[in-house]
Amino acid sequence: MKDQTPGVQPERIDMDNPQARVHWARKLDASEDQLREAVRAVGDRATDVELHLKGARSTTNSDRVHELGAK
Repeated sequence: MKDQTPGVQPERIDMDNPQARVHWARKLDASEDQLREAVRAVGDRATDVELHLKGARSTTNSDRVHELGAK
């Protein structure tokens, strides 16, 4: 992610712009429907959408330890 400059808007995802939807869906490795749902859930800030999408697809450390057979 880029450094945030005080007073400058963070990157926003414009769901009304078809090119922006395609760009962000590719960048965040999501479908446009997943992107739309994420923006509905957390707003249009790209960082919030990215965290929401990653959280929906990621496993916890506990899950990984369990998968490896550790107790």
